[in-house]
Amino acid sequence: MQEATLAAETTLAQRQLSDYPDWGYLLREFYEVYRFLSSGGSDKIRAHQRAVREAVSRVTRANAEIRFDAPAHKPVTAHLKRAFDEGRLERTAPLIRAVESVQDHLIWQYGYEKVPRGLDKNFAYAEVCGPNGPVLTNEVILGLVLFAPGCTYPAHSHTGISESYICLSGAVSENHQGVYSPGSMIFNPPEHTHRITVSKLEPALLAYAWTGPQERLANQKMVFSRKRG
Repeated sequence: MQEATLAAETTLAQRQLSDYPDWGYLLREFYEVYRFLSSGGSDKIRAHQRAVREAVSRVTRANAEIRFDAPAHKPVTAHLKRAFDEGRLERTAPLIRAVESVQDHLIWQYGYEKVPRGLDKNFAYAEVCGPNGPVLTNEVILGLVLFAPGCTYPAHSHTGISESYICLSGAVSENHQGVYSPGSMIFNPPEHTHRITVSKLEPALLAYAWTGPQERLANQKMVFSRKRG
């Protein structure tokens, strides 16, 4: 019994990034997409891209701890296969394939105490790197968000956090200002209120990155903006 306990403790102690190559490859693909996507001439976007890359490098060099909790699905994940199929045809295919390789460990969730009616069937996100893991760090938050066709994601903002979305499949609009298709980036500086709408024909899968002070990343509250009367 004692030997079994020691073996279990050793296994847990060895759960680091280098022990799970697929997660290392996933972080590398995040790094690469933030390296090669154009900043469109924006100094702010370029600085955000650099901040994401540098944070990912620190996580990799530190050989971050990995913690696997029980995977979880939400109704919207019924659209995930279609999103993967569409994404394999796009320039972001390497990141799509890296996500597919770890999909059995993803924990899809809502993140809000109160989810608007109907949104619970049309949206969910999965963190892949951050304070909640599976790759544990306070350096950066990386994750995925999946929207069903026709979804409207209500207006919200993030205090002290710079956020970017990279469209992997499907198409979305933010604040009705332009259409973002696979390989494009949306950048939201801190406190910027944004609302997302999704094509009525296909689901949309987006990768996202949050950068900011570590205490903000660890304690960010997800709250939808209240409608003004």
